[in-house]
Amino acid sequence: MELSGVLSLLLGVCVSCLLLVASWRKVLARRNLPPGPTPLPFVGNILQLDTKALAKSILKFRDVYGPVFTLQLGSERAVVLCGYAAVKEALVDHGKEFGGRGNMATAARITKGFGSPFDPTFLLGSAVSNVICSIIFGSRFDYQDQEFLTLLNCVNENFRLLSSRWGQLYNAFPTLLAALPGRHNAMFHNMDTLKRFVSERAKRHQDSLDPSCPNSYIDCFLLQMDQEKQNPDTEFTTENLVMTTLELFFAGTETVSTTLRYGILLLMKYPEIKEKVHEEIDRVIGRSRLPAIEDRSRMPYTDAVIHEVHRFADVLPMSLPHVTTQDIQFRGYAIPKGTTVIPLLTSVLQDTSQFSNPDDFDPGHFLDGNGHFQKNSAFMPFSAGKRVCLGESLARMEVFLFLTAILQRFTLQPLGDPGALDTSPVESGVGNIPHPYELRLLPR
Repeated sequence: MELSGVLSLLLGVCVSCLLLVASWRKVLARRNLPPGPTPLPFVGNILQLDTKALAKSILKFRDVYGPVFTLQLGSERAVVLCGYAAVKEALVDHGKEFGGRGNMATAARITKGFGSPFDPTFLLGSAVSNVICSIIFGSRFDYQDQEFLTLLNCVNENFRLLSSRWGQLYNAFPTLLAALPGRHNAMFHNMDTLKRFVSERAKRHQDSLDPSCPNSYIDCFLLQMDQEKQNPDTEFTTENLVMTTLELFFAGTETVSTTLRYGILLLMKYPEIKEKVHEEIDRVIGRSRLPAIEDRSRMPYTDAVIHEVHRFADVLPMSLPHVTTQDIQFRGYAIPKGTTVIPLLTSVLQDTSQFSNPDDFDPGHFLDGNGHFQKNSAFMPFSAGKRVCLGESLARMEVFLFLTAILQRFTLQPLGDPGALDTSPVESGVGNIPHPYELRLLPR
């Protein structure tokens, strides 16, 4: 026998052995699975099925193996559930365990991953952050820009830490915690990273600044710094530039993106509300143009829904601390100057004297009997008074435009039962942070 023939024979033997080993390993792996017909090497049970009546031919195995059995479909092993009792027990009684979305090779190749479930946190955070970046820096970032991703990660992690027990403990015992190791220290490392980034950006702006054409917050601040450089009491310093920029970036990114995440979650949980918003968008805006802020006044139901998202999400339940600027008599009490004050916004947004059913997500809180939008003086997610959020109008505009643009083009599809979605916060401290979730966006 020639050498080439010997090699071919050996190769054939090796392949056969590998197939047998693979088949035997699959048999061993099936030992704790439900019973089923013995699969052939490589093809499994495919040859035992009628491809013209696949479901019926699979159902025939129930008579032999009962309502739960295992099939080997080529390289894919599947457990089959037959009948109401088995299907209901798996998909309803054990919905969490059986709630993942399986793969179909044909669909995966056709869609190339589009329409697959995804966590919206990154995309929403990136989109919202770029709005602030265009104001502060005069430009946007590519979503894959490494510097941008580092910024977003720092902001996102700090918001979580501020709302965690570590953040709460640090605010309660700052002197003690400053001397101890722990997760809270990551907040300050992140802030150092953000400061370095803003400082470098400010220097770039300084080097390329055209006084006749400022195009960003930093440019305007630098021009004012130059005008007041002889003023020893000026507030326009490099340190203040860095810190005010960080405050705008932090406040304008995480709170809005968190509100949007809550909005999408709530609309998935209450599909009847979502459908009414779809209807109003189609009637008022249509699908031939993008939503504009001017549309809001003609969309009372959508406006009410978004107000209710802000109220229900309660993103900053404790607001930010205030301090008294002078001694004051308040409701019969003497409060001295310099006293920290916590305006508990959550108690306002859930006040039963102002909202009929504050524990429920109900757009009716902002609608009158005729379906017209009506304001409510207890709507204070952005605080009130002199310390009201500087970016309130921008934030409310962003939430309206983002949500309506998404709902104009897509249907929000949860991965499981909408009613089972958890809208309670996973962390609740300085901020309320929703549980992570995935969804599908289906083109309308």
